[in-house]
Amino acid sequence: MSPVNLKRVEMPRQEPHVRAKNFEEVALGYDFDQAAEEAKRCIQCAKRPCVAGCPVAVDIPEFIIALRDGKMQDAVRILKGKNALPGICGRVCPQETQCEVVCTLAKKKGQVAIGRLERYVADWERLNLSGGEPVKPAPPTGKKVAIVGSGPAGLTAAADLAKYGHDVTIFEALHVAGGVLMYGIPEFRLPKAVVQNEVNFVKSLGVKIELDSIVGRIVTIDELLADGFQAVFLGTGAGLPTFLGIPGENLNGIYSANEFLTRVNLMKAYKFPEYDTPVKLGKKVAVFGGGNVAMDSARCALRLGADVVYILYRRSDAELPARREEVENAKEEGVQFKLLTAPKRFIGNEKNQVNGVECFEMELGEPDESGRRRPIIKPGSEFAIEIDVAIVAIGTSPNPLIAQTTKGLETSKHGTVVVKDEAVGRTVKDKVWAGGDIVTGAATVISAMGAGKKAAADIDKFLRG
Repeated sequence: MSPVNLKRVEMPRQEPHVRAKNFEEVALGYDFDQAAEEAKRCIQCAKRPCVAGCPVAVDIPEFIIALRDGKMQDAVRILKGKNALPGICGRVCPQETQCEVVCTLAKKKGQVAIGRLERYVADWERLNLSGGEPVKPAPPTGKKVAIVGSGPAGLTAAADLAKYGHDVTIFEALHVAGGVLMYGIPEFRLPKAVVQNEVNFVKSLGVKIELDSIVGRIVTIDELLADGFQAVFLGTGAGLPTFLGIPGENLNGIYSANEFLTRVNLMKAYKFPEYDTPVKLGKKVAVFGGGNVAMDSARCALRLGADVVYILYRRSDAELPARREEVENAKEEGVQFKLLTAPKRFIGNEKNQVNGVECFEMELGEPDESGRRRPIIKPGSEFAIEIDVAIVAIGTSPNPLIAQTTKGLETSKHGTVVVKDEAVGRTVKDKVWAGGDIVTGAATVISAMGAGKKAAADIDKFLRG
């Protein structure tokens, strides 16, 4: 018996000094030999803990062994049997805290690079199978389902419901489908061609997508139910920005991360003037927050030509909520981290343009309800940083429009939709389900997909009586 190989195959990437000046994808992906070599490291253990660690229960050992043996169409079929968006998941899902962390080889720090293999299989299909691997839905049931929102939760729910044989229509408020995958995540981390390829797969299952359709404005949930839809799934995400609430926050040059990233990603402001979306280009940019959205904002600002970009975060490096990979990418590209730092007030000039931020130094006290040590202001520690653009990336909450226009839908004090059965996303309103960030607040793509998948199974059960 040959010894277990604990050395992961490294993913080729653009060099930091090159990628910091372009919006092309940072991680370049495996070639077949690299993917097959990594796949050979999977020991095909009997307990399959990786499957239990996956929110959408992908048959991970099976698709890996098919890849290892060069049976690529089998690998695609197995992977997409459970996951309608593998090209997206392989790029942005935190496998290191889900399927990979429970890999049997993780005990020896040699876990299989499941996400990278998932990405390889999805990209192989996109590049080699015109129209993708065909999937035949079940016979039509005659039941109609409305999906509100075309982000990861909505797309996943729609794909599964279509496979069950139901007539599915997605209502999307924006002019292009994909939700946060299109407006929130930069091209260099998630190419938009990949997103649209996954959207096209969902459409190939028979799902209809109505764009520029703001539910709560052009039609209400109750009107959809009265119009022949027998179930509604809410997957509108959490697109309402949270602000710092400090003096000077209304100065010019201060963005919410939502607005900044939407301009850059969806509206392609980085290609100005080819795309005529304006975005203020700062030379000294401060980003407030420590999550993936903060990393995305900082790295975009750098690529737009900033001389210096700061991440200001009130805790230490150990508490940064962003994926470690994204933190390291940002540091390699030149983003400067000012940790244990919190803003006190913004400073402006006579034209009401931000030109500085006054900050406190912080220290960590006892853990708070999140389990992380609570940041405490150091008295008399104020200092100022010169900036000309600020981006606030400290979190989001659901847009209140759906709740305000839907009688009988219950929401929490944080604006999230209350579900009476968390396992399947049933709300307190009859015939209405919800899942993803609209229920949990801002979380991960894969957790939203898991919620969409569970809700779809329960909706199918409900529709079949």
